[in-house]
Amino acid sequence: MCGRYAIKKSSLLNANSIVKKNINVDLDQDNFNCSPGTKLPIIKSATNGKYLEQNIWGLKAPWAKEEYKRLHNARLEGIEQKVSFKKLIINSRSVIPCSGYYEWQKTNEKKIPYYFTRTDDQDIFFAGIHDDGQFCIITQEASSNISEIHHRQPVIISKSKINNYLNLNNDAVDFLNSIKPPKLKFHEISKNINIPTNNDPSLIKKI
Repeated sequence: MCGRYAIKKSSLLNANSIVKKNINVDLDQDNFNCSPGTKLPIIKSATNGKYLEQNIWGLKAPWAKEEYKRLHNARLEGIEQKVSFKKLIINSRSVIPCSGYYEWQKTNEKKIPYYFTRTDDQDIFFAGIHDDGQFCIITQEASSNISEIHHRQPVIISKSKINNYLNLNNDAVDFLNSIKPPKLKFHEISKNINIPTNNDPSLIKKI
């Protein structure tokens, strides 16, 4: 799964360079603790080109009861069959830029946080879906080298293939299943990441 990530100014600028329009996204602000329920920048596509826009992380269908929690992850396996996702994966795809993401390893009833980045230090682009100003990150089974930390990971698209995913003429599920996840590296970090209001560069430092 993916329940928290970081996006530095450099990653925002990189994302902004590939879109035609920026809709009120501040490019001069690091966010080291992107959390579900908050507004975050995502890349969408329209007939006149791609654009960068703030959306709330977590999908909640209009028919969902008030007590239902937002869905911040969607499993790639069977996504085309799930009531909440099957129309969105066809018509409402998005890409979420980030610098790295956090995951927790469960050991002896403890949760140890780790920070994940690409081994080539390039920015990360998650595959996502969106609806009514909300978005969700698609996940898949973790690669063998990181499954020791968690059994799931976000579906990551290379920058060069973003257009392939956003092109509604392409079958999204077939495309996502065909791409090879990039190699990732990770290190243990402070448990300060557990508090959503904490937001500074120390959160991604190795301990």
